[in-house]
Amino acid sequence: MLRFTCVGARPEPFAAGPALLFRLRIDAPEDRPVHSIALRCQIRIEPRGRAYTPAEQARLGDLFGEPSRWGETLNPLQLATVGLTVRGFTGSTEVDVPVPLTYDLDIAATKYFHGLEADGSGSARDVPLLLLFSGTVYHSGAGSGIQLGLVDWHAEAQFRLPVATWRAAMDEHYPGGGWVRLHRSTLDALLAYRSAHAIPTWDDTVERLLKEVASSGPPAPGASQRAPASEEGPP
Repeated sequence: MLRFTCVGARPEPFAAGPALLFRLRIDAPEDRPVHSIALRCQIRIEPRGRAYTPAEQARLGDLFGEPSRWGETLNPLQLATVGLTVRGFTGSTEVDVPVPLTYDLDIAATKYFHGLEADGSGSARDVPLLLLFSGTVYHSGAGSGIQLGLVDWHAEAQFRLPVATWRAAMDEHYPGGGWVRLHRSTLDALLAYRSAHAIPTWDDTVERLLKEVASSGPPAPGASQRAPASEEGPP
C-alpha cells in the first residue's frame, strides 16, 4: 500500500507557461521495493475549506452566486489532472509533480484564484486542495519477478496552497498583468481602433474605451444591450 503526502509547492521558473511544482512524498512498505509507478494525479480545489473577505465574495459572484447561496453552490473545482512516471525506490521517495496553469479567466479555477487576496491572515491566505491518485505500480514479487498492482482507489492527500504561490507562478509570465481571450473579430476591431487613434499600449486603449463609455452615460431605459445580429461574431 502506497501513502502519498504533498509537502510543498513552488512556481516552475523555466516552464514555457505558468506552472507549479508540487513536491510529493511517496511511502511504500520496506519489504516491497518499487520498480516504477505510472501515476495519475487529479488536483481539486475545495472552496469550502477557507473563509472569504467581502471583497473576495464580490469577485467570486460569477462562480458561486450570492454568498447567501454558498451553502449550495460552493462546490469543488477542477484545477488539473496530470500524469508522471515515478522511478524505482525502496521505502520512500520524493518527486516533483509539474502542473501547468493558465491565466484564461474563462476557466473556473483561474477565475477562482484571481478573485482571492494573497495577503490574508490565517487560512484565508491558502487554498485547500485535494490530490486524488490512481495508476499502476510495478514492484518486486516472489524471487526475482516483478508484480503488477494498482494504486489504491482511495489514495489521496490534502494540501493548502498559498495564494501568493499561485500569483508568483503567474507573475513569472504575466508580471503585474493578466490575460483575456477575445474573439478574432473583436481583436481586429480593437487593433483598428488603437491604430486609428495612435494609442501606444493596450492598457491605454482599454482605459480610453472605458472612459468613453462612462462619459456617454447609462443606456436609455429599454435600450438593447446586444449588438445587431449582423454585427455579431460567431456564438
